[in-house]
Amino acid sequence: MTPNLGCWGRAYFAAQAVAGLCWWAAVFLSPPVREATLGRLDPLAVAAFDIPLFVVCSAVAAFGVKAAAVVATGWTAVVAIALAVFATVSSEAGLGVLMMLAAAACSAVALCCVLLGRLPTEWIVRGPFAFRPADEQRGVTAHVGATLGQMALFWGFFLLVVPVVISWLEQRWLVSLALPPLSGVIGVGILVLASCLGVASAVTMSSRGSGTPLPSAMPNRLVIAGPYRWVRNPMAVAGITQGVGVGLILGSWLVIAYALIGSLLWNYAVRPLEETDLENRFGAEFRHYRDSVRCWIPSVRRN
Repeated sequence: MTPNLGCWGRAYFAAQAVAGLCWWAAVFLSPPVREATLGRLDPLAVAAFDIPLFVVCSAVAAFGVKAAAVVATGWTAVVAIALAVFATVSSEAGLGVLMMLAAAACSAVALCCVLLGRLPTEWIVRGPFAFRPADEQRGVTAHVGATLGQMALFWGFFLLVVPVVISWLEQRWLVSLALPPLSGVIGVGILVLASCLGVASAVTMSSRGSGTPLPSAMPNRLVIAGPYRWVRNPMAVAGITQGVGVGLILGSWLVIAYALIGSLLWNYAVRPLEETDLENRFGAEFRHYRDSVRCWIPSVRRN
């Protein structure tokens, strides 16, 4: 990461301070804004804590004061959680929840930039998620079976449980939007096609690579077959597309946003770590593959 990330972190806190001040002005001047973001909560009582801990601390953090950045980030997270609970119980202040959740996530990123001068993405692949080659002594059947089991678990959680919860909260918080009438039908088609791609990619990886998609049991051989001939990360493409399909089926723009945010996290946080590991293990073979096949958009591989 570049040292300039510290400057970007301070710039974010400056922007957050200005945005927070503008929001509070709108809360006191516009009843619709107050109702949409705070519901029946007393704005004076909330402002008494939020202005010094959110607006002022964000402004001070913009000058590089790390303690202020910690306070602003911690307070933002507390408010986001508390407001989410309030909105879930009362069906009020849904827009405020979305704003504070976004602010909490961005504040956490900015805090890392201010404190560390970088984003510690390597924390993602520690412990049980650390990159480790799979046991080559296990047969192809064992690797394929483990892969299919992993897919059932991950798909069940990330493509069923999480989207259903998000969709329910979207309705409860009164922030849903009407999608086009044929969205559900289109979503089914997208989900089926993306799932076929996901299964084909997973089976190819586990049968050809002597491993699984999980970082803790990675393939022992570089796989350049099946869908991997056309795109470097077909399973990621499949997963993100599946998420969009599920969002269309549920009629939930928040689920679609969840899938797209997931693509950004994977592309900018996970993918660089994964590709660094692949380059360390497979060297020139992976570099040639990386230069020949695009990550997201299918391409014809140059031999």
